[in-house]
Amino acid sequence: MKLFKVLFFALLITSFSIVSFAQPKPLHKRTTTKTDRFDFGVGGTLAITGAPVGSIRIEGWKNREIEITAEIEVQANSEADLVTLGNVTTFLLEEGLGRTGIISVGTHDKKYMKKVGKKLSKELLAMPFRIDYVIKVPMYCDIQVDGGRGDLTISGVEGAFKLNYLETNAKLDLVGGSTVAVFGKGSVELAIPKPSWRGRSADVSLATGDMNVLLPGGINAELDATILRTGKIENGYSGLKPRVRKDEFTDKSIVAKSGLGGIPLKFTVGDGTLKLSVFGG
Repeated sequence: MKLFKVLFFALLITSFSIVSFAQPKPLHKRTTTKTDRFDFGVGGTLAITGAPVGSIRIEGWKNREIEITAEIEVQANSEADLVTLGNVTTFLLEEGLGRTGIISVGTHDKKYMKKVGKKLSKELLAMPFRIDYVIKVPMYCDIQVDGGRGDLTISGVEGAFKLNYLETNAKLDLVGGSTVAVFGKGSVELAIPKPSWRGRSADVSLATGDMNVLLPGGINAELDATILRTGKIENGYSGLKPRVRKDEFTDKSIVAKSGLGGIPLKFTVGDGTLKLSVFGG
C-alpha cells in the first residue's frame, strides 16, 4: 500500500512538471509611438496601407496638414528580440505631387525586409505585431485605405473614399463626396447625418456580418439594398418607396427611391443583417 502511494505521488508530480514545461512562456511586449506632421494641400489623395493587424482612425480638421500618430506594438520572447523587431516595424511615407502614401512595413513585407538587409529567423518572422493609427487630414481630400484586421473610423472628411478591409468594425460618417468600400468580415455603421448631403454616390459591400445604415429624413436618393445569400434586411426607414410602382420590398432586396431620387446608394451584405434606420431616430 505504501509503495502504491509513493508511486502515485511520483506520477502526479511528474504530470505537473510535464504540464508546466509544456505551457508556452508569455511573450514580452513593447509599445512605441511614432509621429509625423507635414503640409498637405486641400484636394490631395492620401493612401494608407495598414498593418496586418491594427486600427485606422481618420479625422478631418481645418489645417492644411496631415498629422500621423502611430502606436506600434511588437512581441517577442526576449528583450533583445523586441529591439530587433522594433527596428523593422514602422511606417514609411511616399510623397508625390498631389498624393501621399502611408505604408506599414514589418516582418510581413518580404520586399521591405530584403531592402533593410535583415535576415531574421522564422521564429522572429512569425512574431505578432500591430500598428494603430490616428491620422488627421484636411477636411477636403480623397482617401484610400487597405487594411487587414482592426477597427476603421472616418469622420469629418469630404472627398472620394476607396476602402478595403479584410476584417473590421467600421464606422463611417459621410459628409460628402463618393464612397466605394469592400469589407470582408465584421460590422459596418454608415451614417449620412444631413438630408442636404453633398455626396455623389455610395457603394458599400460586406461579405459576412452586420451593416447598419443611418439615413436622414428627406434625403433625395435612389437606394439598392441586397442580401446575397443568408440573412435579412431590417427596414426601419419609412421614407422609401419602390422605384417601380408594382415592385415589393422583401427581406432580401429593396429597390427604392427616397424623396426626389437622384443620388445612388448601394448596400450589399453576403451573409448577415442589413439594417436601414433614420439618423438620430
